Amino acid sequence: MDVERVNAAIIYYSATGTVHALASAAAEGAEKAGAQVRLRRVAELAPAEVIKGNPAWEQHLQDTADVAVAGLDDLEWADVVLFGTPTRFGNPASPLRAFIEATGGLWGEGKLADKVYSAFTASNTAHGGQESTLLALGNTFYHWGGIIVPPGYTDPIQFTSGNPYGTSHVSGGGAPDAVALEAARFQARRAVDTAALLKAGRAA
Repeated sequence: MDVERVNAAIIYYSATGTVHALASAAAEGAEKAGAQVRLRRVAELAPAEVIKGNPAWEQHLQDTADVAVAGLDDLEWADVVLFGTPTRFGNPASPLRAFIEATGGLWGEGKLADKVYSAFTASNTAHGGQESTLLALGNTFYHWGGIIVPPGYTDPIQFTSGNPYGTSHVSGGGAPDAVALEAARFQARRAVDTAALLKAGRAA
């Protein structure tokens, strides 16, 4: 199985850095699994005056200015895509949704089908809509004809992190801890391994 040929796109939105940290860990996990990785942030949509009202938000934008902005070509290129987003009232954040809602052309051409998809999230509180956010992204993957690969309880780290739907973190408790970061790495490795098996099977 030629895992090196698997292309993995980690596409995320992060306001103050929590989801960026999870995305970076996911990129590490995908690379460790042998994938070629593109780490991409979606474009920020909030007005500058709103961002300036939150120093952490403004600082994070400056700190990640060198991270390439996601484009539709990243989706077309990828064999496996992991989406990351903070939860907003139980749903994905609007900048990520705006990116997803621009994919109609690719969807119409069938170019989003048969890829592996997975997702991760963070919320400010322990019951802040993490699972509903991940399930909402799943609805999009169904429409695309994607192959959804959750982490499940398939590794010991999952029994510690506790969310079989996807890596999640309570950001009100601070930056992602070692458990959340390792869960993100594992989730990406599992998604890449699955994509590699599918790609090898199709080639055969």
